[in-house]
Amino acid sequence: MLSYRHGFHAGNHADVLKHLVQTLVIQHLTKKDKPVRYIDTHSATGGYSLSDTFSQKTCEWEEGIAQLWHQDNLPEPVQQYVDVVKAFNGDNKTLKLYPGSPAVAAELFREQDKLQLFELHPADSRELDRNFQRDRRVNVTQGDGFAGLKALLPPIERRALVLIDPPYEVKDDYNTVIKALKGALQRFATGVYAVWYPEINSEHSRMFPHKLERCGADRWLHVTMRVRGNNTEGMFGSGMFVINPPWLLEKQLRDSLPALINALGQNPDAGFTIKTHGLD
Repeated sequence: MLSYRHGFHAGNHADVLKHLVQTLVIQHLTKKDKPVRYIDTHSATGGYSLSDTFSQKTCEWEEGIAQLWHQDNLPEPVQQYVDVVKAFNGDNKTLKLYPGSPAVAAELFREQDKLQLFELHPADSRELDRNFQRDRRVNVTQGDGFAGLKALLPPIERRALVLIDPPYEVKDDYNTVIKALKGALQRFATGVYAVWYPEINSEHSRMFPHKLERCGADRWLHVTMRVRGNNTEGMFGSGMFVINPPWLLEKQLRDSLPALINALGQNPDAGFTIKTHGLD
């Protein structure tokens, strides 16, 4: 199945959480001069116009990034993420564009870093390639990111962030993520892995967090953010599971998430959780 198009969901509450975590992890990795490899298993097109057909059909960004766009006194980590989105808009005061994960990475990584982007959907892969054809740091591959990941680990740089965020439009995606993670850890145990997943009312979604926490990683951080209660239809929240997280990430998220819940929460059941293992 290749029906999923992320343009429908660009800039929503799940993107806010995912790209906040991504921003904070990359900022940590780039503090050292040594090069870093970024691997994105499901890149989509890399960036989105919020006025196109996909975004305008759902307008999910209006309850996501738009709620933060003009806010003053945001926590510093949240402001850093918003600044990345503003840079993608050319510092325009009007929110017109939203960066996908590849564009967030491209904004934050340096000349010496490399980005490997996978996308299976033919049309999205072509657009992804067009979007980054002038960036010599970037290599785009049309294909299965799960399969491609195996051949890239361990990276030459020995420092890497791997983002795994499939659409979960088929039930097998949940098991495939776990299998890919276990295999990746066997080949490159010291890499930073960030897995995004949706919170929806399904058995697969409910069991997935427990499977992530038992995947065999020694050090991890698990954050979830719900914008409404779990008794509602659709995606009411999302999670990010980070293996080998930066040591400051937990504090940065605890400082940031109350403000995000205040801005993005849709009913009194909105909230967040943070769990860690092996970080003491």
